[in-house]
Amino acid sequence: MPLPKQITTIQLTPKTRERLRDLGKKDETYDTIINRLVDDHEKRKK
Repeated sequence: MPLPKQITTIQLTPKTRERLRDLGKKDETYDTIINRLVDDHEKRKK
């Protein structure tokens, strides 16, 4: 049986949470949105 994912909490202002939600696609989790943004940033950095 696979181990459960570890989940953490980060504190965001409501404005930041709204901005993340606006960047997301339908049914996309905040984790997915943040990972996509970080991936895009890393690609541009190279």
